[in-house]
Amino acid sequence: MNHTLYKAEEYDVIVVGAGHAGIEAALAAARTGQRTALFTLTLDLVGNMPCNPSIGGTGKGQIVFEINALGGEMGRAADAVMLQSRMLNSSKGPAVHSLRMQADRRKYQDYMKNVLERTENLTLIQSEVIGVSVEEKTVKGVYTAFGSFYPAKAVIIATGTSLKGRIIVGSESYSAGPDNTVAANRLSDNLKSIGVTLVRFKTGTPPRLHSDSIDYSRLEVQKGDDEPVMFSSDAPSVNKKVCYICYTNEETHKIIKENLHLSPLYNGDIKGTGPRYCPSIEIKVMRFKDKDRHQIFIEPMGEDTKEVYVQGLSTSLPEEIQKKMVHSIKGLENAVIMRYAYAIEYDCCDPTQLYPSLEFKNISGLFGAGQFNGTSGYEEAAAQGLIAGINASLKIQGREPLILLRSESYIGTLIDDIVTKGADEPYRIMTSRSEYRLLLRQDNTKSRLIEKGLNVGLVSRETYDEYKKEQDLLDSEIYRLKSESFRCTPELNNLLKSRGYDETDDGIRKAELLKRPFITIGDIYGLEENPPCIPKHIAKRAETEIKYEGYIKKQLAEVERFKKLEAKRLPADIDYSKIKGIRMESVQKLEKIRPHNIGQASRISGISPADISVLLIYLSQYGNENE
Repeated sequence: MNHTLYKAEEYDVIVVGAGHAGIEAALAAARTGQRTALFTLTLDLVGNMPCNPSIGGTGKGQIVFEINALGGEMGRAADAVMLQSRMLNSSKGPAVHSLRMQADRRKYQDYMKNVLERTENLTLIQSEVIGVSVEEKTVKGVYTAFGSFYPAKAVIIATGTSLKGRIIVGSESYSAGPDNTVAANRLSDNLKSIGVTLVRFKTGTPPRLHSDSIDYSRLEVQKGDDEPVMFSSDAPSVNKKVCYICYTNEETHKIIKENLHLSPLYNGDIKGTGPRYCPSIEIKVMRFKDKDRHQIFIEPMGEDTKEVYVQGLSTSLPEEIQKKMVHSIKGLENAVIMRYAYAIEYDCCDPTQLYPSLEFKNISGLFGAGQFNGTSGYEEAAAQGLIAGINASLKIQGREPLILLRSESYIGTLIDDIVTKGADEPYRIMTSRSEYRLLLRQDNTKSRLIEKGLNVGLVSRETYDEYKKEQDLLDSEIYRLKSESFRCTPELNNLLKSRGYDETDDGIRKAELLKRPFITIGDIYGLEENPPCIPKHIAKRAETEIKYEGYIKKQLAEVERFKKLEAKRLPADIDYSKIKGIRMESVQKLEKIRPHNIGQASRISGISPADISVLLIYLSQYGNENE
């Protein structure tokens, strides 16, 4: 490092990177009273959306609702710039309903930058952080490229894909972050020097097209919901844009196959591991050879731009091949490419180095968040940023960290997965990753998390009191429905039939009533099912709670059983090599992960039930149980 450094302002918390993780981290730290600085390579790309112009999706929508319940900003931002709102999986059960919003990309950036600039205790600084200062395994601050040293009590690394980023198109590659920003090369080397283990991952983007060059008459229209649902508000809203669907075909696949030797994914130029669940089109075509087409979504980038996003056509093939590929698709024969697709390789940390609080185990006060932790996606990044910011603040206050359990949130599932099992590819949240997804629905997020947001200081008392009023309404509606409903017996069916329930003009609806296991008095006498004073979202949740009551009780019983394991804390200084009866392979994994409790230990890949039994006996013998 430069020995003639200028000592700049001192901060409680410094956040490196102003993407989705960095924004939530900085806001959480500042709003909980910490003097915070947020460093970015360029102020013009704060809150940038280089991957896609949307917020939410399967599993991701649940996370945005959770961020909102804890007092984060992403949900409010998405609502403010919404172009289209659509509930995914609405034909399935409520456990997998997931909200996805098309967002105005530029307005999202403007919104977030404005919020940061107006937040008390928060300073937004354009400067490249090239190093983290560590003394006696404790973070002391950061160094910048212009020769300044900023002291800090905690530092959060949220560098996204900028850390030693390399953009690749065909045979060409160069050092850069997303959207051709500067790559953070020196910081990567510094992190290695202070003991952070880094790995190499890869992601990519599809081409962007000029809207006027697309023949929309040949595409399928995908409208938003008639009654759009919002992330942070129950106020009615209106969809402003539609999306479209088109498909690759045999010609598209032929072009790809004939030019695979030019793909950096296949010729060995790309070394980083890419995302399994969002692969490049080359990977999809070769992996699913039985499919003669793949679905492509044409999505708006904003209200005031002609640029549209081609979801599902991510590639790193050369530009001339990209053009042929796009033009082979029905409706895109004359499409003008405004931005060519590219792949990007970047450094990130091995997340097993982190505690569930997202603090590094070997460096006190250093936290990681977002894609730096080996994850993929804006929503996963924002969630980790929020938790890292909260825990940095709690550490400075001398309070216990906020650690969310798998049974109470998707955020807890995400963090537990990466710190316990690691990430051998960019991790993406999905509803299938949670064994408790019926409990972790979008409609009950506040019930699960808002009190935690209040306790850490991100949710106001006023907001909490409003939630309590809604909860009282919900409880009364559940009681009303249970009181007025009774089992639909054969005798009742006959009675309903005698009243013409399957013969009248309204016969279809009434015939459906006969199939229901429960009927309300309102159903029989034609009364409204929900009184006017009950908001629709509350009435719908009440119905869900009653309909799935038996399944919910079963999952809650499972949670209680696992809580006993989660309550058995493992001492931080435990020497696993001295515990007789644990296999050497298990000892090595336990020493690396340093699980927080028996529950987390049981989820480490390769740890057997026999190993867990030995640990339980060890805790019992040495009086370390903490039930």
